[in-house]
Amino acid sequence: MNCVCKLLSIQYPIIQGGMGNISSPILAAAVSEAGGLGTIGTGTMGPDEVEGLLLNMKKRTSKPFALNIPITVTTHFKEMCELAVRHNVPVVSLSAGNPSPFISFFKQNDIKVICVTASVKHARKAEEAGADLIVGEGYEAAGINSPLELTTMTLIPQLVANVSIPVIAAGGVGDGRGLAAAFALGAKGVQMGTRLVATKDSPYHERYLAKLMEANDTGTVIIGRSVGKVRRVLKTEYSDRLVEAELNGIDSNNFAAMTDEDKHRIGAIEGRLDEGFLNGGQISGLVTSTPTVKELFDEMIMDATRIVENLSINFNSLVQEL
Repeated sequence: MNCVCKLLSIQYPIIQGGMGNISSPILAAAVSEAGGLGTIGTGTMGPDEVEGLLLNMKKRTSKPFALNIPITVTTHFKEMCELAVRHNVPVVSLSAGNPSPFISFFKQNDIKVICVTASVKHARKAEEAGADLIVGEGYEAAGINSPLELTTMTLIPQLVANVSIPVIAAGGVGDGRGLAAAFALGAKGVQMGTRLVATKDSPYHERYLAKLMEANDTGTVIIGRSVGKVRRVLKTEYSDRLVEAELNGIDSNNFAAMTDEDKHRIGAIEGRLDEGFLNGGQISGLVTSTPTVKELFDEMIMDATRIVENLSINFNSLVQEL
């Protein structure tokens, strides 16, 4: 049995990325019911709103799920930690900050801890502090990214070589090929976000799904470099305004106001693409269908299995020719 599946009591080693203020129990429960680990993200929401999401989630599934707490993004970190304990959340993922001071609290309450990292240094520190899993996120991923901008292809094998706990690959994974590639790099599973938006279980605005389906290999853009706030979004009318604002020397405060979580909600949930942005990873260019989450997972596992078997045959043939 895959070590990640055993550790998290799930069927497939597929984790949903935290989606901040657009987190939905509908989609997260579909992920858990399909055999993965669904995730509710706290974003910048208040405790009452997040508690409502958790209660809704628990009504929809009895299977394991995670609560993602972005340490430096939430303004209610202590309350979010308490919610995880109060509602017996089996897994917490910590991102956007140093998780080391907080891991022991969750472990003492029998909660598994996933730490999202973008460098070997941070992964080592998380392991030393007691993390159960490391998610290595390359800058192909949607939304807020590390300013280090390491790619998944280069980050994952370096993490695997430097930590002893399982590593999960995030950024640029959305099909069986990505899953097989992640395992080839040494990962024990994958984390996805963008691909899950384009499913029949997705509760987001039809314009969000349409933009994903329209996207090509250059359908996303990095914003925020000029103010040290790297984020990958889909190219839209609003992202064009953000790019122009940076070219005109926007300061960090005004940029933050134009890219807060409410602006994402306006775009993703309300579909007002001239007033809000859409997070989107580079995997967007590979999205051509909207299956159910279960259909997506089943297809990914089947395709990855076939790919690995074919690679084995090809490599065996190559070795025989040497």
